Parts: sequence; C-alpha cells; structure tokens
Amino acid sequence: MLGIVGMLAACGLSPQTNPQSEQGLPPVTQPAPPVAQPVPPADAPPGTAPILQAKSRWQPVRWADIPGFESDALHEAWNAWIRSCERPAPPWAVLCADVRRLSIADGAQQRAWMRERLQPYRVEPLSVNPGGTTEGLLTSYYEPVFEASRRATPKHSVALWQPPTGLAQRKPWFSRKDIDTLPEAQAALRGREIAYLADPVDALILQIQGSGRLRIAEPDGSQRLVRVAFAGTNDQPYRSVGRWLLDQNLIRDASWPGIKAWIAVNPQRVQEMLWSNPRMVFFREEAIDPAAASQGPRGAQGVALTAGRSIAVDRESIPLGAPVWLQTRGDALNTQRMVIAQDVGSAILGAVRADYYMGSGDAAGELAGRLKQGLQLWVFWPK
Repeated sequence: MLGIVGMLAACGLSPQTNPQSEQGLPPVTQPAPPVAQPVPPADAPPGTAPILQAKSRWQPVRWADIPGFESDALHEAWNAWIRSCERPAPPWAVLCADVRRLSIADGAQQRAWMRERLQPYRVEPLSVNPGGTTEGLLTSYYEPVFEASRRATPKHSVALWQPPTGLAQRKPWFSRKDIDTLPEAQAALRGREIAYLADPVDALILQIQGSGRLRIAEPDGSQRLVRVAFAGTNDQPYRSVGRWLLDQNLIRDASWPGIKAWIAVNPQRVQEMLWSNPRMVFFREEAIDPAAASQGPRGAQGVALTAGRSIAVDRESIPLGAPVWLQTRGDALNTQRMVIAQDVGSAILGAVRADYYMGSGDAAGELAGRLKQGLQLWVFWPK
C-alpha cells in the first residue's frame, strides 16, 4: 500500500496501503460477476458488451487498440501474474495452469494465448461523455530501506512499535502527539518496540509506505535485514504533512525533495510538522528469505509485489488479480506495459487511478516521489 506512496497525490504524502498499506492485508474477496451492459459501443468487437463496475465502465476494444501491445517484454509481467496465481480470484483460477505453463513461452506465444482467452476493455469513469477524456492519475510508491538499531542509542532513538495491547478496546487510540507526550500512551507501548531509527521523518515515511526494510544492528554486533509490515493504526485521521506545509505557506513544492529542503532549514519545527498528522502506524517484523530478497512486500492480494509490474488500484473499479494494460506519458515515466492489480491504497480511489510499485531503495524512492501524471488503463478479462 509497501512514493512515497501516492506521495504527490493530494499535495504530497498521501497515505498508501500497500505494501501492506494502511489498509493492511485484507483477505482476497470473491468478486461479484461483472454486470454486462446491453448496448455495446459502435466500435466494440462484434458481440461484446460493456461491463459496469461500481466506479467504472469497461468499454470493449480490439487488441489492435492496445497501444504498444506488440513491444512489451511480457515475461516480466508474467512473473507477477504467476505470483497472483498463488491466491487467484475465481475468474482467474481456471487460467492459472496456462499462465504457469506459458512462463517459459516466448512473447509471441504469450500474446497469441491472451488474444484467444482474454478480451480487452478500456477503463472509463462512469460519467465520461462520448468523446470525453478517459485519462486518470498515476502516482507511485516504493519500499524504503533504513539503518536501524534493536536497542535505543543516542543516535537511534525513534521507535517503531508493534500494536499495543488493548488497541482494539480504545478507538481512536492516542494520537501521534499523545504518544510523544502522555505517560499513559507511552506506558501502553513500553516493550512493544521493534527497532529504532535515527530520524523521525524516516519513521513517517515508513508509516506512509506501509512497510519497509531495515538493516538492524543487533545487541551482539551482528546485522540482520528484515521487513517491517503494516499491522494496524491508532484509527486517527490521516493528515498530509505536505498539505499542512502548503496551508501554512511554508513551501510551494510539496514533493519529498521540497519537504526535505524545508526540514533542513527548519529543524526546530519538525515536531510540529509531524504532529499535524495524528495517525500512527504499527508494524510487525517479518524475516526476509535471502533467496527471495528481490521480491517486494506483500500487497493486498496477499502476494509479493514485483517492481515495475505491480499496481495498487481501487477495487471498486478494477478487481485484484486482474492483468491491466497501463499507458502513461510524462517527465518522470513514459511507458506502456502490462501490470497486475495486486494492491490497494487509501488514497488510490477512482475509476482510472493507479499507484505504481517502483521497487525498493533510494533510487526507487526518488523516482516514486516525482511520479504524478496522466494515465490510461485497459483491463484484460476472461472471455
């Protein structure tokens, strides 16, 4: 949920759910069969009707209408598709044997099978007028990587916590400011520390992303690479610190580079900025299998995300597990490729809306932080 995820959406730092986003890891639900509309558009393939979802209309198109379909490196997307087959929804379960079998096929064979078994649909808002725009918004998220200490030290003093005991009995739980100032809140979290970071802004980034990797220095001097994944929140409302800085007329650029530039010259106001967002995210620690270290965190579908081939979507527009064709043009990213809807995000709402999983580390984070541009989507649905 796992650029800052949807960072630039809503003027910076929108909350994301997955990689284990703020929505956590919900079970894969059984989607209701899509409802077909009776009258196909004039340019639809013969005998194919539109499909209506809760927030979108899918207009059937011909394969020739999919931009760049012949040139995509489909094997990259196929790896993500195979992961979706670990927890397939009913429409896809019957196809997973073929998906696995075709993992060693070439692109021409994969494309031929898709044309035979799938129908492409252009995703549109429900209210789009004939000839109107079907363009939406693409943002991006990533998995940060930070140095941490298992114990508090003069350098590492910012705790990441497991959910406190009794979290469910008090809703909303203490706010971020309460946690920093009230003895009652601090007592409830005592002993729930997972690790400590050096920078409270890094902790906020982890909470917005919903997950991340930590290189933890253990008390015996050894180091471990672990993942911290979303485990709950204090049920306080999310407030964007980027929005707060804009409303205070403190910055004009609500991207992470703009926010960090402000922090560098205003360190005395960082606490005030952090307290403007009352939501606190709690984590659980997960081991990272060295053999699968390149895999991303698990998204809302319950499978590992694939850099550049997994997206977060609004499930009321596109169901989890669906293969999707994505086209975007802008300063940060120009691409047309197949991706798989494997995640959701609390800021990822709307018919033509996606959050693009960029990968892990600083380079992915830098690119994710700049990505906010137009988007077109097509869904591939079983015939």
